[in-house]
Amino acid sequence: MSWVKRLVGSRPFQKATGIVAAEYLRLVWNTNRFVVEPEGIYESVDRDAPVIIAMWHGQHFLMPFVKRPHHRVKTLVSRHRDGEINALAAERLGVGAIRGSGSHGGEFLGKGGVSGFKEMLSALQEGYIVALTADIPKVARVAGLGIVKLASASGRPIYPIAIATRRRLELKNWDRTALNLPFGRAARVAGEPIRVAADADGAALETARRALEASLNAATARAYALADGPPESRGRG
Repeated sequence: MSWVKRLVGSRPFQKATGIVAAEYLRLVWNTNRFVVEPEGIYESVDRDAPVIIAMWHGQHFLMPFVKRPHHRVKTLVSRHRDGEINALAAERLGVGAIRGSGSHGGEFLGKGGVSGFKEMLSALQEGYIVALTADIPKVARVAGLGIVKLASASGRPIYPIAIATRRRLELKNWDRTALNLPFGRAARVAGEPIRVAADADGAALETARRALEASLNAATARAYALADGPPESRGRG
């Protein structure tokens, strides 16, 4: 193993990187001017709590700041080495980490998926809001069945959420990662809650999956439109 891999895999490096990442995101959040849609979204979430928060991978970095002080939140984080840094950053920002990942088919097999699914169910039963990315692994903007099955098994609604900042760097990778930058305009948008019956069959689960995917795409498009503003205003900060 090279010294670089040993360094990156070391606990001190991961902890320091997690702290830096968390504090940078705090700077981004505190220096952007946010528009929120729809009005009254927090009241709706509180009425339905605990809820499941869905987001697209690569657009999720500012999600820890969406919660209010009285919310208890946990998020699903990959067991990959990079996931350790994400988990440490999330925990510094007041969000607990559940380690695991889903399969392409949404069955939560392998890679800690089964235990992660059970932990998310337990967290919801204990009153925690649970947040996770909805994408199928390595396939951007295609929702998997896993999050829909979690809603069915728990009886909790899914709230699709999107956050965008005007000032950002967009990577040309599989999940179209947006690296949010400080000192600009931003938006956070929520879609209508999606509820899945406990006895939902395969067809009903697929219908809910498609509805979630469409709602997340619509919320994302709206968040970017609000953050970017009309064409004539772009470039003015």
